[in-house]
Amino acid sequence: MHIHPLITDSKTLAELCERLSESPYVAVDTEFMRENSYWPDLCLIQIADDKEAAAIDPKAEGLDLKPLLDLLVDNEDVLKVFHAGGQDIEIIHNMTGKTPHPMFDTQIAAMALGQGDQVGYSNLVDSWLGIALDKGARFTDWSRRPLDKRQIEYAIGDVTHLSKIFPKMLEKLRKTGRGQWLDQEMERIADPSNYVTLPDSAWERVKIPSRKAEVLGRLKALAAWREREAQNKNLPRGRIVKDETLADLAAHPPRQQADLSRVRGLSASWAGNDIGSRLMTALAAATPLPASEMPTRDDRKPGLGREGSLVADLLKLLLKIRAREVSVAPRLLARSDELELLAAGQRDGLAILEGWRFDQFGSDALALVEGRLAFAVRHGKLVMTRAENEENQ
Repeated sequence: MHIHPLITDSKTLAELCERLSESPYVAVDTEFMRENSYWPDLCLIQIADDKEAAAIDPKAEGLDLKPLLDLLVDNEDVLKVFHAGGQDIEIIHNMTGKTPHPMFDTQIAAMALGQGDQVGYSNLVDSWLGIALDKGARFTDWSRRPLDKRQIEYAIGDVTHLSKIFPKMLEKLRKTGRGQWLDQEMERIADPSNYVTLPDSAWERVKIPSRKAEVLGRLKALAAWREREAQNKNLPRGRIVKDETLADLAAHPPRQQADLSRVRGLSASWAGNDIGSRLMTALAAATPLPASEMPTRDDRKPGLGREGSLVADLLKLLLKIRAREVSVAPRLLARSDELELLAAGQRDGLAILEGWRFDQFGSDALALVEGRLAFAVRHGKLVMTRAENEENQ
């Protein structure tokens, strides 16, 4: 494989992208910094097919990234391969308003091949290529220039390894007939709505014990205000106001801006400065949370009750057994909230009752809920068995 020097000029990048546009797939990775900003600071982009690999410096003066971005988001003939690509995809979405498509994520593929829920990149490379990675450069400052040779080699290694692993994974998926298992998951991570941050939904990430509509309405208003402040200032949310302070303000709202000086977690200067004024304006505009947005009392188990919770626990046990039997990560087969909904009596709109998930797990889960399946111990192992009343029929 040909490894290019660090690309810093538009002509070289355009020529590379033209060649890669003829490839069936490209492996993609990014290096970025986010500790001190709201938006990720893109520092390096790595890309490779089976013939060549390169690192691209997006901070290089005058570099036109359009050919690369067009390749990633507009070229439907080239499959884009990532590993745990959520943050890489978010960066591309921030730059283009689109997501790479079509897409393949090796971490999700590893779930279908029994390598666990969230196999790390180092473990993936070790298991498929027998290579132990040097992790020393992982926590480097990618924003500093110039980048040294070790940094660039480390970064390009991510995509050269990925470009070799992908065909091996694809072949194993074909042999096991599990390729179609991933179609829905790959489309899900390619959905642009996953990467849009809406200020009005930011409150849902903040933990607060209260379930009063007035308190949650204030929390929604404050969280939306903080989100916009963080975006405009390009600072982490917690650098504006920490979650616990936001929850405290929602539960015990100050009557006037001067009272902000007594709020734990805020500087005394907020009692008279502009940001304190904007906080108070957001608070004054808050309205009680509508009933349609109110969380359920136990958050994720509507109507489940004590017996339903026990059934959900049995379904989780069944999930572990089936996942072990078919050598697949449990999370790919079913999510906990789906099991709880099934235990509560819901049948419509559940992924586990459709397609391959129904064949591999959902049919047994339904049989367990309906009393047609039971647990048994055979030769020291926990297995599933048809219930006696069904066997006798």
